[in-house]
Parts: sequence; structure tokens; C-alpha cells
Amino acid sequence: MHTQKAYKGLPMEGPIATWYTKNTRRDTRRFEAVARAIVAQLPPGARVLEVAPGPGYLAIELAKSGCHVTAVDISRSFVRIARENAAHAGVAVDVQQGNASALPLADGSFDVVVCMAAFKNFTDPIGALNEMHRVLVPGGRAAIYDLRKDATRDEIDREVRQMRLSTANAALTRFIFRFGLLKAAYTRDDLERMARASRFGRCEIVPDGIGLQVRLTR
Repeated sequence: MHTQKAYKGLPMEGPIATWYTKNTRRDTRRFEAVARAIVAQLPPGARVLEVAPGPGYLAIELAKSGCHVTAVDISRSFVRIARENAAHAGVAVDVQQGNASALPLADGSFDVVVCMAAFKNFTDPIGALNEMHRVLVPGGRAAIYDLRKDATRDEIDREVRQMRLSTANAALTRFIFRFGLLKAAYTRDDLERMARASRFGRCEIVPDGIGLQVRLTR
């Protein structure tokens, strides 16, 4: 029986995962800002799930703020790296390996679900939305941060300059944005359509730099 691959493109394993980890480590201000925005709306000790955390930088910032954080990633390399990074930061993050459209978690387990820079890579995005809905408590919220399809070349160049990369890495990152990530990115209409087709039924979309923030409530 054929099983659909859970992600688009190359697997984020081994050297690719290591390269991505080093690149994103250079500038963590984005993760810090998103964590502050999420925590500002939560009671102390809230339960937060990050779907596809990659190296775990956002999950770590959330844990530093006193949240009980779980993170689920399809990549075994990222699960290992995120665990190591959390241990190095001295915070507790429960990092598990799993598929965004079949989360290994109980119903109604979280107050908030967040997914950052990964949603466009899921081969079953509506399934992932339904899983986010399932694991949220009634009234719980999900936030998806991702690249917007209409981000311009100039906007991407400005974003890459802020990443503090070497000349070679900056050139490679611009290439990946233009010829890989933008192709996979969704339009506002795409995201609204998927939200309507999911158990959430609707969403609010807010511009966010070269991306969009999708807000959903159970």
C-alpha cells in the first residue's frame, strides 16, 4: 500500500538539518518576538504545542517563559537537535517524533498550538489543521506563521540581510527562498480555503513581514 510522504521536498535530516540549525541560530530575535506575543496572552503554566519545531528555538523561548512545552517534528535529526538545544538552555521541552497530520498526543491537551515556517511543507495541510484542532482545549487557539506567496524579491533580500549570514550562506538562502520556499508557499486565499475545509471552519489572517500569521480558534 502506498503511503503519502508527510513533507514536501528533501528530508530535513543529517547535514541539511545541521546547516539549517546553524543558519537559524545566528539570529533568534524572531523566535523571541513570537514567544513574547504568545505568552502575553496566556496564563502562567499554560500548555503549548509547537508543531514542526526544527532545532527548537521557539519552543525553548516559550519554555523560558514558564509554559509547559511539547514539540513534535517529523525529522529524527531535529528531534535530537531540539532535545540537545533545550538541555543546553536548561529548560524542559518534551520533544517527540511524529507526523503533523497524525500527532501522537491526546485530545484536548493544549491551550495553544503554534507552527512556524513549516506549514507550507506539509503534504496534508488540512489534516494537520484538524489535528491541531483535536489537541486543543475548547476555546484554545492555534497560530501559524509562514511565508506568503506574494513576497517580493526586495522583501526577501531585506529579510536575508537581517539573518546575519556569511556571504555564501546568504546567497544560498536567497536562492532557496526564491526557487524553493516561494513555490511551496500559500496565498491568503489558499489559507482561508483550507481553514474553511478544516474543523476550525474559519481563520483570521494578519500580514507579518514577508509572511502571514494565521489565527484559528477551536
